[in-house]
Amino acid sequence: MDDNVTGPSGFGTSDPDNRGSDDPTHAADGPVRRVRKRRTHQPQVRAHRLRRRLIVGGSVAVVIVVAFGAWLGYTAREAHANLEQARTHAQLAKDALLDGDTTDAQRSAADADKYASLAYDNTHSIPWSISAAVPVLGSPLATSQQISEVVRGLTHDVLTPAVDAGSTLAPDQLIESGGRVNVQSLRDAVPVLDQTSVAAQALSDQAQHVDEAAYLGVVNEARTALQDQTAELSKLLGNTAIAAKVVPAMLGGDGPRNYFLGFQTNAEARGTGGLLGGFGIVRANDGGAKVDALASNSELSMDKKPLDLGPDYAARYGESRPTTDSRNSNLSSHFPYAAQIWRSLWAQQSGEQVDGVVATDPVALSYVLGAIGPVTMPDGEVISKDNVVELTESTAYVRFADDNNARKQYLQTVAARVVDKMTGKLSSPQALLDALGKAAGEGRIAVWSADPALQQVLSTTKVGNVVPDDAAPYAGVVVNNQGGNKLDYYLTREISYVADSCVGDTRTSTVTVRLTNNTPAGEFPDYVAGLFETVGNVPKGTNAIDLSLLATRGATLDKVTVNGAQQFVFTGSELGHPVFSVRAMVQRGKTAEVTYQLTEPTAPGEARVPVQPLVDSPNVTVDVPNCGS
Repeated sequence: MDDNVTGPSGFGTSDPDNRGSDDPTHAADGPVRRVRKRRTHQPQVRAHRLRRRLIVGGSVAVVIVVAFGAWLGYTAREAHANLEQARTHAQLAKDALLDGDTTDAQRSAADADKYASLAYDNTHSIPWSISAAVPVLGSPLATSQQISEVVRGLTHDVLTPAVDAGSTLAPDQLIESGGRVNVQSLRDAVPVLDQTSVAAQALSDQAQHVDEAAYLGVVNEARTALQDQTAELSKLLGNTAIAAKVVPAMLGGDGPRNYFLGFQTNAEARGTGGLLGGFGIVRANDGGAKVDALASNSELSMDKKPLDLGPDYAARYGESRPTTDSRNSNLSSHFPYAAQIWRSLWAQQSGEQVDGVVATDPVALSYVLGAIGPVTMPDGEVISKDNVVELTESTAYVRFADDNNARKQYLQTVAARVVDKMTGKLSSPQALLDALGKAAGEGRIAVWSADPALQQVLSTTKVGNVVPDDAAPYAGVVVNNQGGNKLDYYLTREISYVADSCVGDTRTSTVTVRLTNNTPAGEFPDYVAGLFETVGNVPKGTNAIDLSLLATRGATLDKVTVNGAQQFVFTGSELGHPVFSVRAMVQRGKTAEVTYQLTEPTAPGEARVPVQPLVDSPNVTVDVPNCGS
């Protein structure tokens, strides 16, 4: 019998031990069985290899993520450092420019622009931009990109051109010895001021639209600071550009100009600030100015022809004879009304037609004295920034209680000494400019021009002190003293303007005014504290206030309350705004809360609450949605 058999592959093979395929180690069957062995363990091998690849791949991914995160962190630190450097060098450039050091200003401006550009590059790389596009998680990165864009614009489009203008913007070049303004330097600065103010406004608008970061507070803090700073810069440059256009002509750059200068006593409140206590005539020529004819309001007699300021004005104020009685000449908060009345009174008094009117007050004088230093009265009394307001608005009324003419002469002397020092040698023109800018920003310097073209420009600025004729939300709160006293020196105010959302054609709004009479205990002359104790049961020291609200155009009044009690309201109209007036009697040490509840149109525009320039600096709260945004 043949022992050979045929294997599975068709090849002959011998199996003497009869193990056949059950013996995986059989030599003749080895190749086939080895193939079967590999197939038997292949899934395990593949799984092992897959696990190893996943581990290696995961490790690489972790390394990449960590490295990318570290890179982002490093870049963020670099961007922050570069932005800080840009800010520091921008401040150095500004300081050097104001000091008249053009070389240092240009060097610092170039450094500021360099660091701003580096911050821009930090935040606009491809990896940063990809990360910034990730919803929510990338929000702070996207906000940082927008911030760096605005900062680079500020250094490149605002700071650099301003510095390149050099000495034309340096205060010591603009204001020369004797307080004379270099009108030609100011005119030379007009093109660069126009350029930078336009750029600053555009960047301010851009900053207001920087997105809020989703979760990183420090980025939002930087965003808010940038928005505030660009808005302030835009207003400053805009006003400076306007000043460069109007000041040369107003200061006699094209020939002599004369102005009525009114000193307002805001211890007795009037719409534009305070009672017209004294006045002078300013003579301006070729950038220089001097004041003469200082006098008290009593020298403006009431035997004058009235001035026609329109039917609305006559209906609202006519009974007080404002156009012939200087004491009531500025009941309206619209300064052009008072200015035209003062010009008319002076023209009838002297025969001279002035080219414009300027008003100021003791608080503004305190700012000026802070810049030029104290002045000394003939008897040796020192008048400084720290005591001028109290002396002129409180102490003088007690000191000269029995001699009103002596008090008025004292106040005229104070004003004359300050003016003399302003027009002398100045140690710091920049400090004086800052002081005047602060006073103008608070409405404590008001200007009106008889030149229609100049007045049109002035009316768009803070110094114009006009009631706007547009439809945007408005709450003009006006205090007029009705007690014939000087208690508004002790008056403090709080003002709140709140309105509902923009749904519908109208919305409800509330204007709340808190008036506090802080008159201290003690006896005061009748001229200061009033005569109310002789009239009914009202104690002396009570402040009688006519409180008016100039509301948004088209607004209607629902009701007015004083300390919760509904009041009778006097209504009127002024420059298209409805006016609602109540009388508040505020006793010494007490507070009157006046609440106006209104229905007003949901008009687009930012809400405005102008602050009447009295002695205090009121706390103003505005919570009114902009229905146009």
